[in-house]
Amino acid sequence: VQLVESGGGLVQAGGSLRLSCVTSGFTFDDYGVAWLRQRPVKEREGVSDINNNDGTIFYANGMKGRFTITSDHAKSSVYLQMTDLKPDDTGVYYCASTEHTQRRERRGDWYESREYEHWGQGTQVTIGS
Repeated sequence: VQLVESGGGLVQAGGSLRLSCVTSGFTFDDYGVAWLRQRPVKEREGVSDINNNDGTIFYANGMKGRFTITSDHAKSSVYLQMTDLKPDDTGVYYCASTEHTQRRERRGDWYESREYEHWGQGTQVTIGS
């Protein structure tokens, strides 16, 4: 199983970035894929998640409207379009996947790192003020 993120970088506040996660080694349509981030001196937190089986999408509070998650089944890839970026969005963004899509929805904790079995290496996002 592989998840490879790209698209991070340095942008000024108010700018946009599009993160990509290319996956391989598992049945993409059966998995949930999420973006989580690790901000400085804070715990890793969920940003957004998409269930590739039924299209269900979750966003963390404050993300919906600024961030949009999409999935391209033909390319086994998930994207995170981020707009109106703020310095507080600075951190390492990770792509992660789980086959236990119903479990995390039943528990209501898709934003928890423990719900994902496979992880990418992360991509750095830095927002300048």
